Amino acid sequence: MAKKISASNIGPGSTTAKPKPQLKALAEGKAIRAPLTQNPHAIRDKREKVLEVAIGREVRAFRKKLGITVADLAVATDISLGMLSKIENGITSPSLTTLQALSRALGVPVTAFFRRFEEERSAVFVRAGEGLDVERRGTRAGHQYNLLGHIGSNTSGVVVEPYLITLTEDSDVFPTFQHEGMEFLYMLEGEVVYRHGSNLYPMKPGDSLFFDADAPHGPEQLTQLPMRYLSIICYPQNSAG
Repeated sequence: MAKKISASNIGPGSTTAKPKPQLKALAEGKAIRAPLTQNPHAIRDKREKVLEVAIGREVRAFRKKLGITVADLAVATDISLGMLSKIENGITSPSLTTLQALSRALGVPVTAFFRRFEEERSAVFVRAGEGLDVERRGTRAGHQYNLLGHIGSNTSGVVVEPYLITLTEDSDVFPTFQHEGMEFLYMLEGEVVYRHGSNLYPMKPGDSLFFDADAPHGPEQLTQLPMRYLSIICYPQNSAG
């Protein structure tokens, strides 16, 4: 089982040091309600559908990704600061020659500046019972993996694979998995003792577990069968998964 954090051993070396409120809350077994920085209800500026604005946002994003200033980009492209400012703010429409100079300086193809202009966004709808049955590496008898959707190349840079996993009375001993990315589990039916690294977590319906999938993990004890749980795996697009 995971060790509990003691309030007496989480100070910075001195027994008289007061623990931080977050650590104290963990030590007392209290849930921590952390502020979320992303607003899920926010809508992008509708002006993004204007070509000049879409190009400007991409130019600024690529420039900042390289960690260079507008002045640096002006020197590299031989474009004036004023013109670059107008381009990044979507005030003017750059010529093809200007876009070519920007693409060379930023190290991206010219087409990269247009990716957010009227770009299609993918969605996968799967009806109940219509998921794709797949065999993952290491799958044993009695383990059913139902892939509930898959989107490959996308604007997020992350691949997400949602599985509905079912284990029956005929299930073999569960293998240990270890792979790149993060994984989220949500128990729907049955009970299991799930291992992550050296820690064991008894899980019942409604329990969840979120972890770094690079550590060895998998069901340690199939306590109550049949068992069903959601497994959502995410990893970078450039990874083999």
